[in-house]
Amino acid sequence: MTTIGFIGSGNIGGTLAHLAVDAGYDVVVSNSRGPETLADLVQSLGPKARAATSSEAAAAGDIVVVTIPLGKIEQVPAQAVAGKVVIDTCNYYPERDGAIAALDEKQTTTSGLVQQHLASAKVVKAFNNIFFGHLGSMQRPRGAADRNTLMIAGDDAAAKRTVSDFIDAIGYDVFDTGSLADSWRFQRDQPAYAGAYAEGGDFNKPKRADRAELQGLLDQADATIR
Repeated sequence: MTTIGFIGSGNIGGTLAHLAVDAGYDVVVSNSRGPETLADLVQSLGPKARAATSSEAAAAGDIVVVTIPLGKIEQVPAQAVAGKVVIDTCNYYPERDGAIAALDEKQTTTSGLVQQHLASAKVVKAFNNIFFGHLGSMQRPRGAADRNTLMIAGDDAAAKRTVSDFIDAIGYDVFDTGSLADSWRFQRDQPAYAGAYAEGGDFNKPKRADRAELQGLLDQADATIR
């Protein structure tokens, strides 16, 4: 069975770990504070989960999820994820991450920055634009009429297929939006950010977003640069 390694086990990481275990995956979780601090999470995940260091989680994962503050991206062990598919969930918050000139000057995207650091990995952007509470509650079986759609972006076609298969397995349809250079369209403060899955922007009222609606939100982003 495929193993998912997690570098970061907070709201998004922990939610994805639960979805992965429910779908039959093995998971290895890690954080910056050490494996011993993840005992409660591992217990809740059950026998298909274990805690490790970030380097160990990266080495163990067939797919590696990087879900940490973007300002700490250089702490991710690049050699340990070389050649692997890496799912990047990171968002840029200058007040938390510090100013990053390449992003402030729009020289790259957040995932482009991650790919630059993890140069030998195959980075795919996903899960950054959905509230963790929605992510953990809106999964549906394949073919369900009310199944939700999540967006991805990446430069490696095979890596995107791998991530798409994972997303499908945990209960969501997939919308491939293009390359990492295109992924700015669902970064923070864009129309397709987390509000796409909240009725009227109310996060207490999760709602379905299909491909057509998401495409409309991406088009709104595109219109700002025309």
